[in-house]
Amino acid sequence: MTPFLIVCGLILLLVLRVPVAFAMGGLGVFLLWIFPLPLNAVPQRLFGTMDSFELLAVPMFLLMSNVLLKGNVGRDLFAAVQSWVGHWPGGLGIATILSCGLFASVSGSSVATAATIATVAIPEMTARGYQRPFVLGLLAAGGTLGILIPPSIPLILYGVITETSIPTLFLAGIGPGLFLSAAFIVCSLAFSRLGQSFEAVHRATLAERRRATLLALPTVALAGVIIASIYLGIATPSESAAVGFVLALVITFAMGRMSLPLVRTAVYDAMKTTAMIFLIVAGAKVFSYAITLYRIPQDISALLTDNIETAGLFLLAVGLVLLVVGLFLESLSMLLIMVPVLFPSLAAMGIDPIWFGIFFVVLIETALITPPVGMNLFILQGVGDAQLSEVVRGAIPFVVILLATAALLWLWPGMALWIAYGW
Repeated sequence: MTPFLIVCGLILLLVLRVPVAFAMGGLGVFLLWIFPLPLNAVPQRLFGTMDSFELLAVPMFLLMSNVLLKGNVGRDLFAAVQSWVGHWPGGLGIATILSCGLFASVSGSSVATAATIATVAIPEMTARGYQRPFVLGLLAAGGTLGILIPPSIPLILYGVITETSIPTLFLAGIGPGLFLSAAFIVCSLAFSRLGQSFEAVHRATLAERRRATLLALPTVALAGVIIASIYLGIATPSESAAVGFVLALVITFAMGRMSLPLVRTAVYDAMKTTAMIFLIVAGAKVFSYAITLYRIPQDISALLTDNIETAGLFLLAVGLVLLVVGLFLESLSMLLIMVPVLFPSLAAMGIDPIWFGIFFVVLIETALITPPVGMNLFILQGVGDAQLSEVVRGAIPFVVILLATAALLWLWPGMALWIAYGW
């Protein structure tokens, strides 16, 4: 009965539009108070949450992402990719997804990826006759690559919560990230073959390709430095993010696109997002501590293992729960609320925690483009000055692709684990 009342209390707070951080943190404090336990455990948990070297990667990646955003590097990436593939049938769609993938590899953020590439791609694609719902849906889906292709802020948080290796999680995200990119490209090509009336982009000359590629090369090199430094063991994710931030400043200043006022704006925007994320993490930590004392995760784990005999049924149940919860919670809140509850069951089910992290992120990617609270839907609605119904209609095929990818990942774990473990 107690778990049911706690869940109902959390849902009620969220329905009353209490911010997620305060809903979880406040409910956690209330549960500790009626346990009863000394409430001095609350500030200890709050400060203990912030005192994490691994979490330092979050503000560093956000700083780097905002500097690149203010420096208009998304425009360079799109122009470079478009110069090579834009003249193909559906070429602008391909350029959009490739640009999203490249920007995702330096930002770690779905929202930043969607917003950055959308400002360039929407005017270009609609001017060429691409249907607006398709354009908006493609960009909403392309933005989800930001939380799967490493570096990924949700994977960093998953690693911190579960105490699993963040570099290994990054490696595991490469295969599914590339697969999703390819699937979105195939979808774009299919739409171009189904009779869409659009104007082809002229074939770029060799000089135009060289010029566009040289402009985008520093950003691509930055992504390479970050990823290589992590995977070769030269730097931790936090250290590589800090180096990436400095290099992003050097690149944008050298290109004449950065100024001190823009740096201040980038820092301020990164600070706001960091404060939001850390508040949610802190609230989730207090809530997690409280429900652990009530033995709710242990009881749920026992309930699952006693009533669900196979890992397949367990994952099916998890997937269905996440799809329902994703209709009402944004991705970060889903991760911080659900993972502490589900994680204790993984060992009993024989499920690899690295693989589960990727499976979980693919499912919360789906939540990013499903109404009513899909974050990427609102981003594209604002950037594209569109109706929400337009964005939702265009995103439906990509929701199907994401769900199919989760199913394939379930059937073929090697999609993630082959690169992470070498098998």
